[in-house]
Amino acid sequence: MKYALVIPDGAADVPLEELGGKTPLETAKIPNIAWIADNGRVGTVRNVPPDMPPGSDVAIMSLIGYDPTAYYSGRAPLEAAAQKLQVAPDEWIFRCNFVTIIDEVMEDNSAGHISTEEARALIEQLNAAVAPPGVRFYPGVSYRHLMVAKGDFKVATTAPHDILSKPAVDSLPAGPGSQLLRDIMAAARKVLAGSEINATRRDLGDNLATDIWLWGEGKMPTLPSFESRYGVTGRMITAVDLLRGLAGLIGWQCVEVQGATGYLDTNYAGKGAAAVAALDDCDLICVHVEAPDEAGHNANAKGKVAAIEQIDRHIVGPLLKRLRAEGDDWRILVLPDHPTPCTIRTHTAEPVPFAIAGKRIASVMHTPFTEQDAAAGDLHIDRGCELMEYFLAVR
Repeated sequence: MKYALVIPDGAADVPLEELGGKTPLETAKIPNIAWIADNGRVGTVRNVPPDMPPGSDVAIMSLIGYDPTAYYSGRAPLEAAAQKLQVAPDEWIFRCNFVTIIDEVMEDNSAGHISTEEARALIEQLNAAVAPPGVRFYPGVSYRHLMVAKGDFKVATTAPHDILSKPAVDSLPAGPGSQLLRDIMAAARKVLAGSEINATRRDLGDNLATDIWLWGEGKMPTLPSFESRYGVTGRMITAVDLLRGLAGLIGWQCVEVQGATGYLDTNYAGKGAAAVAALDDCDLICVHVEAPDEAGHNANAKGKVAAIEQIDRHIVGPLLKRLRAEGDDWRILVLPDHPTPCTIRTHTAEPVPFAIAGKRIASVMHTPFTEQDAAAGDLHIDRGCELMEYFLAVR
């Protein structure tokens, strides 16, 4: 058996006025996903358990078959696993975003999608001028970085993409240990204000990295391997450290694709070709595409439609062609991890639509792949971590 799992991150949405009252999924021309929906099953799945934050960390852990209520310890540790950071048992890991705060309002959670080169230089400055003893910063990709700190933290933090266009001061870290985090953030603001990199970005009209934002804290988790749980080998294609970290923790190799950016300009065709090739050496290939989620955060409905269409054309299409050439021994599953509605520019915890086709998956309703049609169907999975078992089961 061969399995393909495609995750258009954040693709689920709500009807949008600028799309004539349709969602991006309803608007997009997606003939390959439509074939899966028409020839297989469409349903909904709740990937975010009650009382847990609706981030990709929680949702995708659930989606790939691991109960977040048992295994989740924070977003930052998953990204640290991707970088293979050596972290002591008494150390905490925090996600560190470069953000743009203007007049104390969170205007941009990505500092204008600052380049990795610029961000690495800024991280070096922070390590030299800001990090107190027991604290160190690690560079990541674009605006996404990490901070490791020793201490006893019982803090409440907020993801910056959850407070876009809102006062940042209302969501600063709170609770035991939070004063250290606030002090580091304040010191970083002063260093960033005098940075030559920001001076250049100002001259170019780009959003400045005015601040760092610390969130997603936790300690390194331990997860059983995917193969030991399901008897299936897997590989991951993604441009995001969160997914690389999850993959590493469950024993999946990551397939790196040149030009994969985690944004709207990502190399869709390269991801599709790499996914098809990876099926030669593994049972299951998982392809994650961040672009729809980024479009949702930027209230870019047309960009989200375009990203979904690119995923259908360059990733789902080639995979479906390869799988159907295998004969009958295959299954394919397409679904977002969570909704990222353009109207609110952040994640929600509602169930998402999924489409599954392949061996012994009989079509029941012949419906399109949309939020509304999936909700009207008869297949609803309330615990997202159970979907993987259904996907892999061949009865």
